[in-house]
This record gives sequence, structure tokens and C-alpha cells, in this order.
Amino acid sequence: MDELTLDGLREIMRHCVGTGESINLDGDIRDTAFTDLGYDSLAVLEVVTQVQGRLGVTIPDEALNDIETPGALVEYVAAQKAGA
Repeated sequence: MDELTLDGLREIMRHCVGTGESINLDGDIRDTAFTDLGYDSLAVLEVVTQVQGRLGVTIPDEALNDIETPGALVEYVAAQKAGA
């Protein structure tokens, strides 16, 4: 995986946390808060860890405060890859 797409992130999210009845990742989740998707801070941290490992980017803890949606995470990773 060279870049993070919304579909790629959706796959990582499903792999990390699974998809219980309360988690619906279908549709446009780009601007939906992780908390509204059923992901608590620990689940988001697991997703971010997987993204970092798969894409070779670093996402500092301070940046996580501003990354509240899947779209924000995709954009942050794209900016990191562009600057690398």
C-alpha cells in the first residue's frame, strides 16, 4: 500500500476492530467522527498504528487530537507522504 484511500482505511478499520452491529462503515464516512462510527480512542490508536506500519508514516500523538474523522486521517497521511 503506497497511499491511503478511504476504502483502504475502511479495510484497516474493519481489520482492527471488526464490524459489530453498532459499527457501520458503509457509505460516506469521510466526515463522520470516529466516535460516531463506534470507535473509541483505543480503537483509533490501533487503526493509526496499522496505518503507520503499512505506509511507513509517523503520526505523532499531538496530531491525533486534530484527526477526528477518517477523511482527516486520509488527508494527514497524504500530506505526510507528499512531504517525505
